[in-house]
Amino acid sequence: MNNENNNRKQPKKKSLLLSRKYIALLIVCIITGFIIGFSYNLSKDKRTLSSASPQFEQENQYREDLIAKKERNKELAEELAQLEDKIRAYEKQFSSNEAQYEQNRQDAEQLRLLLGLSAGVGQGIKVTLRDGDYNSNTTNPNEYIVHESHIFKLLNELKIAGAEAISINGQRLKPNSYIICNGPVITVDGQQYPAPFVVEAVGNQEVLVSSLELSGGVFDQLINEQIVVTVEKSDLIEMKTISDE
Repeated sequence: MNNENNNRKQPKKKSLLLSRKYIALLIVCIITGFIIGFSYNLSKDKRTLSSASPQFEQENQYREDLIAKKERNKELAEELAQLEDKIRAYEKQFSSNEAQYEQNRQDAEQLRLLLGLSAGVGQGIKVTLRDGDYNSNTTNPNEYIVHESHIFKLLNELKIAGAEAISINGQRLKPNSYIICNGPVITVDGQQYPAPFVVEAVGNQEVLVSSLELSGGVFDQLINEQIVVTVEKSDLIEMKTISDE
């Protein structure tokens, strides 16, 4: 009876052991399948990342190049602004120097005219001084003769009025010219000239005439001293340089 019960229990134990083995095998297969699937997915992701990596690196390089170029453009824009400021400063300085140069040139030309180093050519006036008419009631003939003082009054007024060049009877005056009266004649730098004395002046006609015709001015003084004065405007007066005379 006991042997029979033992024989019945042995198949049950074997069946239980087999079930456990199957379950363990099933678990191992599931785990193995999970591991294989995970490995496959991981390998696939790696291949995808590996294939995308060059493109990513290239895009990243483009991005860095773009940033670098933007920075360089900013630097170039700043350099351009600085250069434009320098150009404006040079233009302003050049304009100032050009104006100063033109002024210096005009001053130099004016000095050359006054020194007689350049020809005096242009509009101007001619002033003629003649001895006054003889008056029998006057015992002193010097009272109606043109003297160097009369010439000096005329010359000084012409210079003050801006005459650029002056001559007497065709002889151009120098800055250091001298005039001496010898009776009815005057001597200019050693050259004698009889009356009438023709004084030519290059300059603004209106200004020169107006300065001489001022009330109580040179013309009035000369007329009061019995000197005959005539003036005429000329559109062209030519005077040689002093070295050419």
